[in-house]
Amino acid sequence: MTMAANTRILLAARPDGPPRPSDFRIEDAPIPEPAEGQILLRVLYLSLDPYMRGRMSAAESYAAPVEIGAVMEGGTVARVEQSRHPGYAEGDIVLSHSGWQTYALSDGTGLRKLDPAAAPVSTALGVLGMPGFTAWAGLSIIGQPKPGETVAVAAASGAVGSVVGQIARIRGARTVGIAGGPEKCAWVRNELGFDAVVDHRASDFAGQLATACPDGIDVYFENVGGKVWDAVFPLLNNHARVPVCGLIASYNARPGDIEGPDRLPGLFRAILTRSLHIRGFIQTEFADRRAEFYREAADWIASGRLRYREDIVDGLANAPQAFIGLLEGRNFGKLLIRVSDENN
Repeated sequence: MTMAANTRILLAARPDGPPRPSDFRIEDAPIPEPAEGQILLRVLYLSLDPYMRGRMSAAESYAAPVEIGAVMEGGTVARVEQSRHPGYAEGDIVLSHSGWQTYALSDGTGLRKLDPAAAPVSTALGVLGMPGFTAWAGLSIIGQPKPGETVAVAAASGAVGSVVGQIARIRGARTVGIAGGPEKCAWVRNELGFDAVVDHRASDFAGQLATACPDGIDVYFENVGGKVWDAVFPLLNNHARVPVCGLIASYNARPGDIEGPDRLPGLFRAILTRSLHIRGFIQTEFADRRAEFYREAADWIASGRLRYREDIVDGLANAPQAFIGLLEGRNFGKLLIRVSDENN
């Protein structure tokens, strides 16, 4: 199916607190024509990820924000519709960063060809893509779990957390997942094989987590922050490692929303006296290890040791509402927008 226009979703306003539908604008534009050395891509799948909330803000960060009136950014899987580039032919499937739109131009920079026969192409945005590599790199390089140690992971049913826990078990560690709601907890325990799972919505969450970690926590993979961190922090063992991947609990916070006593002195005292290693990271800094990740992850998936779940929403127009739901924890698995049919 060839679309008559390039549907695009633009950033209309910077959110004040949680994003609202009015912070986005949908428009139709002409489909661009590729110049010499360019290719025209038709987006098949768009990845929705928590980091996008930071791109909507003008606050200082590790990457430049999306400008007002610009297309929202995001990772995509796309098909080459037209090619005036010697390295790409019509019909090639590629991993790209085309953003929230149905068509995009590329000069080939940053593209990676995908083999649809090797794995479903959507996995290049999830378990075999940025989220999977984030999990692998943060756990393997920073967390470095040892056999018999306890690894706890927040957002354990999500695209990153689910992979973290499974890799930790493959490495021989005892894995404790933290997820929201009975359905997600049951999936993490029964389908992914975590040793224990705790529901962060439970009234006695902190007590349940302590019971699930009788020997403390040696590696904590941080995706959430907030009350989850509050429950984990007292359980960290001496020399515990904490890869800090995300802090989704505070992404929608306004200035002044976070109140209470200054806990920084206590945190620094624990870092000193318990020899804690707390390390924030962005997955791109470990780019030279991607080939190793692809080899290991492909083998684990083929053998059934690494499982995944995708939450696919049809239609680009539904991306804003789906993204808002992502920040509220309503997705179950890797959240993707199916922008167009990969079989047409």
